[in-house]
Amino acid sequence: MGKLGDCWDECCYKWDEWKYCLACLGIAAGAALLAALLAAFGFVRHVSVSVDEASLARFELNASSPVTSLAYNLSLTLVVRNPNWAMALRNTKPLEAALKFDDQAFDRFELAGKGDRHPPGKTRVYHLAAGAAARFAALGNAGEAEFRRENATGTFEVEVAVAGEVRYTARYTKCKVEASCPLRLQLAPRAAAAVVFQRVKCKLAKPEKNC
Repeated sequence: MGKLGDCWDECCYKWDEWKYCLACLGIAAGAALLAALLAAFGFVRHVSVSVDEASLARFELNASSPVTSLAYNLSLTLVVRNPNWAMALRNTKPLEAALKFDDQAFDRFELAGKGDRHPPGKTRVYHLAAGAAARFAALGNAGEAEFRRENATGTFEVEVAVAGEVRYTARYTKCKVEASCPLRLQLAPRAAAAVVFQRVKCKLAKPEKNC
């Protein structure tokens, strides 16, 4: 602002120098516009992901048959927010959420398709209901042993893994979206009050270069 102030003093000291005053105003307006563009598009704020609600009504392991399977009834509310006030993001790959136990996926959902647009400053809420009587799960001996340990406590550690790829407004680079949401879900007993769930803020993977 020092040089701009000197320009204003020199050019506008006399009112008949109005042309130079307009030039100074143009410089000031250009500087303000450049600052606004840098603030809007110069820096990317990555999406935030959280699980605001989750409940587990059933989680059972069947290892007696030739193929290990899980029977489950799980519902959750997944929230994805775009914190940028000017930049939208568009999916260059579908945005998906996988449910995992002991690092093994047993169910998967498509949250948003390729080409879907997430406007700036907006929040998307996804309600997921997962259930199966016998869904294949490649847990192995270690995974089955972990299931039995957690089953004895009535509390299961389930991960929601979010994955996708997006492009932000005015940027050519495609950026991966990867988030891990570790949940500790207490199996809800029948004919009992709902189990209280504490909101979980998901951990985002470190962004790639230029993202």
